[in-house]
Amino acid sequence: MTVVVLIAAPAGLRGHLTRWMVEVNAGVFVGNPSRRIRDRLWDLLATRIGDGQAILVEPANNEQGWSVRTAGKDRWRPTDFDGLILSARRRTQPNENRPQAR
Repeated sequence: MTVVVLIAAPAGLRGHLTRWMVEVNAGVFVGNPSRRIRDRLWDLLATRIGDGQAILVEPANNEQGWSVRTAGKDRWRPTDFDGLILSARRRTQPNENRPQAR
């Protein structure tokens, strides 16, 4: 099984994915495409995602049984931690999100 999550993606990408997968919720697609189709879909998503974010979870031959690919403005990134894939978030500087003092 393959899962694709699109965040702030152009509308055309969602329409293209519905040819191969079922949209179970807004921006969440589930299906069982072949590896060839999955790789072609990913190439399309990665090149057209723009300012959005795309996440693809696919079957893999590892302990977890899956792997993840990300493209776009990554809020989370897959990180290998002793053989397990975890999601890491970019650290912010202490005052990065606060307004500047005048």
